Amino acid sequence: MGCDRSMSTTSDRLRTRGNPAIELGAAALAAYPGQAVVLDRQGHVVAANERAEPLATAIAEGRMANVAELLLPGGAAGVVETLPLAGGGRLIIELSALPAADGRVLVLGRDVTLERNLRSALVESRQRYKDLVEISSDFAWEVGPDGRFSFVSPKGALGYTADELVGRRPTDYVVEHGEAQGTSLFSAAMAMEDSEVWMRLADGSQACLLASSTPLRGEAGEWRGARGVCRDITQERLRDAALSRANNRERLLSYIVRTIRDEVDPADMLKAAAASTSKALGATGCRIFRILPDGLDFALAAQYGEAGDEAGLLDNFLSTDHIEQDVDGWNMLATVSRYRHSINGAICLWRAPGRSGWSDDDRLLVDDVSNQVGLACEQIANHERILKLSRTDGLTGLFNRRAFFEEIARRFQRLTHECKPAALIYVDLDNFKMVNDVHGHQTGDEALLAVRDLLLQYTRPVDLVARLGGDEFAIWLENAEERTAVARCQDLLSASRSLGRFSGSPEKPLHMSLGVAVHSGTGSETLEDIIARADKAMYEVKRGGKGSYRLAPPAGRSGQP
Repeated sequence: MGCDRSMSTTSDRLRTRGNPAIELGAAALAAYPGQAVVLDRQGHVVAANERAEPLATAIAEGRMANVAELLLPGGAAGVVETLPLAGGGRLIIELSALPAADGRVLVLGRDVTLERNLRSALVESRQRYKDLVEISSDFAWEVGPDGRFSFVSPKGALGYTADELVGRRPTDYVVEHGEAQGTSLFSAAMAMEDSEVWMRLADGSQACLLASSTPLRGEAGEWRGARGVCRDITQERLRDAALSRANNRERLLSYIVRTIRDEVDPADMLKAAAASTSKALGATGCRIFRILPDGLDFALAAQYGEAGDEAGLLDNFLSTDHIEQDVDGWNMLATVSRYRHSINGAICLWRAPGRSGWSDDDRLLVDDVSNQVGLACEQIANHERILKLSRTDGLTGLFNRRAFFEEIARRFQRLTHECKPAALIYVDLDNFKMVNDVHGHQTGDEALLAVRDLLLQYTRPVDLVARLGGDEFAIWLENAEERTAVARCQDLLSASRSLGRFSGSPEKPLHMSLGVAVHSGTGSETLEDIIARADKAMYEVKRGGKGSYRLAPPAGRSGQP
């Protein structure tokens, strides 16, 4: 090692300029339990014991950063050096320097590797624990024997700083509905895990905390406080609540939709929708409106339960799709229904005075229901269109033959039961074929439409008008006696002169031939009898010169059916 071994044969009883110096022989150096190295004034190794071999080698090779500090007059203490080991790892030595004879320096080393490693591990463990606590919780806390916060993690909690919370009672921030649970949490007599407590934040809002705590006890087992951690799970609970409400809305909507679709008759769909929607939303009543084919206004289509007065309120749908209003104490919630972006109806829900208002979930559910109502309104409109096509004449829009006779059969039974009169008029156009032959079918269609207008002009809404086919029409005069029926025929014949503009020739003008049969409301005459009498009367007019009317003799007269 290049050390001066002469120290083993020299008494080495040395002193330095009047000051005591350490007298160290080779045997003493070897007997020292730690690392011992003797350096000369230039920092070269003079001697070293066996345990100091790594240290001596490092000094000799110039790998010691603090040699100069060790050579200072008066010595040095607490100098720490870290030396890498050949097999890996490191050696940490705490060095002290003492003056020796002849200006030499005795360097004593103490292996502090284990101590430093343990200290580092402890510091790292504590930091790791601290980091894990902060990651896994929003804040840590401790309360003292007085039930007040004695510690809150440095970043604070509940929107307060740690200093603002220390000295305050945790229960001051516990929301009322969770107070019992919150009190037991912060004064826990036994360990508690994952307890939920709602607490009030600095801004006045509320937060749901998931907390765990453990009691602190003295040597005699007395309660000395509690310690725990809290994690904010408000968003999780809000998401859970929102999901639960969404599932509930979906369940209610499924119930409403199923109720609507279970109805076979489209006309009953809206009635089912009104009842099921009212029940699902806890409404006092429900009204559903449709926009009729003319598209001018809302018409009541179905209702259920009791409701307020929405008169005038539906006009607001011109500027908004939703209405929520207090009407004489009633809470009304209404929204339009659409089909392919076009408004085709509305749904209005009512809650009686004194009942609570509408929630966001109610509003969302009504919007979903309105979509189903929109589909139901469209189905009903389609059904009505198909029904109308099957019951009306394609050109004039009047009842066709089948629909006309079905309707008068229904009315005849009622009139017979009530003993009220009615009249049936058969209308046949004279010389209509000449119109088509001379002017074409387009003019013929225009003539038929003009006839339709005349028939509707001289009948009431309660009466029935039909095109039986070709140039044949029929009129059912509800509650009409003979005098009324005759007057109606005279009016029609007079007005029919306007049809002359469609005539094929002056010699064969377009006219009407009318056959009338009046039912008195008494007797045993059947509907078939009335039809036969009217038909016979009309053909008698045709054979007698056309352009006139004939009143069939009353039922039971000679020569009559």
